[in-house]
Amino acid sequence: MDEFDRLAATFDDRDGVTVGGGRGFGAGTLQVAGRIFAMRNDAGLALKLPAGRVAELLASGEGLPFDAGKGRPMREWVVVPAGAEERWPALAEEALAFVGAARPA
Repeated sequence: MDEFDRLAATFDDRDGVTVGGGRGFGAGTLQVAGRIFAMRNDAGLALKLPAGRVAELLASGEGLPFDAGKGRPMREWVVVPAGAEERWPALAEEALAFVGAARPA
């Protein structure tokens, strides 16, 4: 079990949260109401957070830009690198709250 799997296990029984496994789109993701809030990334853990929070994490050096392979950073996504796994649970909680609050009623 790797660090993402350990993190995913902590969200597995949450209401509305789905852990995406297998292959293809949605694999290695944590979703709420079908919307991704965290996912595996080659550099660590990618999280969807408010743009201001992403800017804070980038400015402090705690996060890396996430560009989804498009060549320009996405303003509401950040990668928390491997080696900082102790920060993943709290930041994943923030991401869940952010994405979950934006879900349709």
